[in-house]
Amino acid sequence: MNGKELPGQAAEKEAEGFFFTPAFQALTIGVPFCVFKMLFGLAALRAGAPQGALCIFAWLTLAWAAVDLIMNLIRVFYHLAGRASPIEYCMLAQAGRLFKRPRLFLAVDTLVSFSLICFVLWSGWIALFTPREARLWYAATTLNLISVSVVNIWIELRRGS
Repeated sequence: MNGKELPGQAAEKEAEGFFFTPAFQALTIGVPFCVFKMLFGLAALRAGAPQGALCIFAWLTLAWAAVDLIMNLIRVFYHLAGRASPIEYCMLAQAGRLFKRPRLFLAVDTLVSFSLICFVLWSGWIALFTPREARLWYAATTLNLISVSVVNIWIELRRGS
C-alpha cells in the first residue's frame, strides 16, 4: 500500500475517534457522574439531621458535583472549539496533575462515583428522590451504560476486521 487511505477508511477513523473525544467522554461519562454525585448529595441532605456531619458532607458533595460539571462542560467547549483543554474532567484528575498521574486520579474518581451509586441503591436512598430526580437518575444511568456498551461493541467489531 502507498500510504493512502482507501475509500471509507477516513470515515471509519473519524467514527472510531469520536468515541474517545473529550466531548463524547465528558457528555456520556463525566456529566452522568456529576448527576449521580448531585443526587447523592440531595439524598444525603434529606437523610441527615439539619445540622449534622452528614449535612456538611452532603453540601461538600453538591459543591464537588457542581465543580466537576463545570469542568466537564469546559472540556466539551474546548474540544468543540478545536483547542486543547487546560483542565481535566474533574477535581480529582486535576489534583492528579500535581503528581503527573491525572488518569489514575480520574480512575479513583470513577471508583468513588460508582461507590456513591451503589450506596444510593443499596441504602434505599433512591427512594428519597422526587419523581423528577428519579427520571434524571435513570437518564444519567441510561446514557452512561448505553454509551459504554456502544463503545465496547464498536471496539470489538473493529478487532474482528
